[in-house]
Amino acid sequence: MDALLIAIILLGLFFDYTNGFHDAANVVSTVIATRALRPFIAIGMASLLNFLGATQISGVAQTISSGLIEAGDATQIVVLCAILGAIFWNLVTWYYGIPSSSSYALIGALVGASWAHLGITTILWQGIFHKVFIPMLLSPLIGFGLGLGFMKVLFYFLTKKPSVANLAIFRHLQIGSAGIVALAHGLNDAQKSMGFITLGLFSAGFISNTEIPLWVILSCALVMGLGTATGGFRIIKTMGFSITKISSIQGFAAEASTSVVILTASLLGMPVSSTHVITGSITGVGTAKGRRAVRWGVPQKLIIAWILTFPGSGLVAALLYALLQGGSNSL
Repeated sequence: MDALLIAIILLGLFFDYTNGFHDAANVVSTVIATRALRPFIAIGMASLLNFLGATQISGVAQTISSGLIEAGDATQIVVLCAILGAIFWNLVTWYYGIPSSSSYALIGALVGASWAHLGITTILWQGIFHKVFIPMLLSPLIGFGLGLGFMKVLFYFLTKKPSVANLAIFRHLQIGSAGIVALAHGLNDAQKSMGFITLGLFSAGFISNTEIPLWVILSCALVMGLGTATGGFRIIKTMGFSITKISSIQGFAAEASTSVVILTASLLGMPVSSTHVITGSITGVGTAKGRRAVRWGVPQKLIIAWILTFPGSGLVAALLYALLQGGSNSL
């Protein structure tokens, strides 16, 4: 195993780790905001369930390793630059507390590095369109619609001022729904790092096909859990407190809506953004109380970050490819 492949594996695992602490907010922000669980208990629960979810293979890993670019065209430098570009984007957005998408940072970086390597022809645009662009546009809207509709139904049956008993019930239900979101997050998000490491192994000739090795599955699952345990408290503040004031009922509705979208996407092999889905769901449950219940400036900022993530990470990866490839050619 050469040094470049070792770097790909280690950086792929590091990205998985940054994904864990960056996206920990998606899993626990609502349950912390409603005080259903204390922050460290919530993150501990999410870490364990993220790990368990990550050990269950969905079609997402296969989409990453062979459904977005021609796997045979990928070189180790392409994969390395894609991972570095995604890590850079994750760290910058985490530092500024911006809940951007780790998923689309990784995919955008892969497209950018591949484009710099062989041009537009190496990119499987049909796969990008059906597996990335359509889910990227629809998943937050579906999360918004489900959250809004679910919240309206709950308000209809419980009235707008539920009793203390109802609040206690939903506090317990919310813990369960947060657990399902954590499982769904591991099932979808950890698969992306697995796919990248597998693509690196394939490009190096270490494996003969793009099936995910067992040791890659277990390694990514463990690192994802450790990353979640670190927590992303900067982003938790944005997701849990800045969009709308969340009650236990709203937290339950947002988490239930999010888990439905992410689990469905995982079964279809679509690498969706848990950040975008939970943002849409939280905005939806807030809107159910009226438009004034939502601080619309926050979702607007998230939309800007959403628009910039794919091309931004792609540009970073393309620049890195130009630097590394130029350096290797001069040696």
